[in-house]
Amino acid sequence: MSLQAPAFAPARILVIDDEPDLRTLYELTLLREGYRVEAAGDLLQAREHLKEQRFDAVITDMRLPDGLGLELLRDLATQQRSERCVVITAHGSAENAVEALKAGAFDYLTKPVDLKQFRSVVASAIQGSKNFEPPLLQGEARMPAPVAGPTATAAKPGDASALAKLVGESPLMRAVKARIVKVAGSMAPILIQGESGTGKELVARAVHDCSHRAASPFVAVNCSAIPENLLEAEFFGARKGAYTGATQDRLGLFQTAKGGTLFLDEIGDLPLTMQSKLLRAIQERTVRPLGSTQEDTVDVRIVSATHKDLAAEVLAGSFRQDLYYRLNVIEIVMPALRERLEDLPALCQALLCRICQESGFAPPELSPPMLEQLRSRPFNGNVRELENILHRAVALGEDSGLHFDAAPESHVVIPENLQDFLDQQERNILIKVLQETGFNRTAAAAKLGLSLRQIRYRIARLEIATPGNDDAGDAADEPA
Repeated sequence: MSLQAPAFAPARILVIDDEPDLRTLYELTLLREGYRVEAAGDLLQAREHLKEQRFDAVITDMRLPDGLGLELLRDLATQQRSERCVVITAHGSAENAVEALKAGAFDYLTKPVDLKQFRSVVASAIQGSKNFEPPLLQGEARMPAPVAGPTATAAKPGDASALAKLVGESPLMRAVKARIVKVAGSMAPILIQGESGTGKELVARAVHDCSHRAASPFVAVNCSAIPENLLEAEFFGARKGAYTGATQDRLGLFQTAKGGTLFLDEIGDLPLTMQSKLLRAIQERTVRPLGSTQEDTVDVRIVSATHKDLAAEVLAGSFRQDLYYRLNVIEIVMPALRERLEDLPALCQALLCRICQESGFAPPELSPPMLEQLRSRPFNGNVRELENILHRAVALGEDSGLHFDAAPESHVVIPENLQDFLDQQERNILIKVLQETGFNRTAAAAKLGLSLRQIRYRIARLEIATPGNDDAGDAADEPA
């Protein structure tokens, strides 16, 4: 009688640690989870195991008797092996953790290892492996795989659909897309640099959609739009009664993004006091809600973005150096639109299709002269500016055509008093945006890429009258 092959194979994991007690602890923990485990006490034994078979994950201590765990990471990368590697570092050794992530580690753990976190990181490392399905409990029937609906489809690493919103095939955009696919599979924090309006959030979403976390939440937050006194509650949550108005427990952004990606936009506007708390949350992977005596373990991938030069902010003392190095493990630079004008036709077509779909009519044709007119613009606001131009062109057009505003003049008007001229320009812009947002300073600041403190300063300096007194206005700006 022939035996039928099993429908699945448990994940195979290689554990490398020179301390027998710890090695046994890791083995027993993984065996209880249903994994197949091999163990090694040094690099030599680990390499022998790797010669003999493939693994779904490798867990290695950083310091071993005959070398560093980083050497094994480099071996795996050189041999183009598929094993995801988790590195265990000494407590507080942030430099080693960052170095491991830059070398290609999927994730890291710090000693003493928390076993709950250990199981979570290992599960994330093997998720999506073609060889692995969770073993069944005795008497449990395997349910058929659910059919993914429109909102349940999880993008696979490298899936073109995950990159579809990043329009353009210029060399610069192809490089961005290739980098997204390359780095999506690890837990390494990513810092997206680029001017305002270039599409940094689209890059963050693409990283999430190309990763094994695609089926989990993607939570985006504009750091400059949250009032400073609410930052800690927004990020870490709060218990009922922790502050005036806290009538029930509230989840923070870290808890809401559990298992997924937390996107911190305009990270450069975060106050220094909050930067230290964020650094601890990222390093320890725990957060303490306001009013709580216990810490919550959090499993999120951090992706940040800024239009500022954070290295210069570090030198100026307005951004913590240790947080900068922790966030900038992998950098993705989003090019300005003027650097990739060959993508302009495809961008216009995609934006016009979306604008006209919202209005319920067919997109108008963009003629070559119109494209040339667009090419002459400096696009200081990048793709966001292009979208606004096309919105106006559709709204002002006749007979399903487009009408563009006059192109900016090439000559520069030199004012008699430069400061008065600049102040008046700034005043006009602020008044217009404040009127559009109903004089909500938080919303106006977010629209202009400013912090709430910055816009308050400008309103006061330029003597802009706002409805009500300042205290009432600030209270109205803050979310309930």
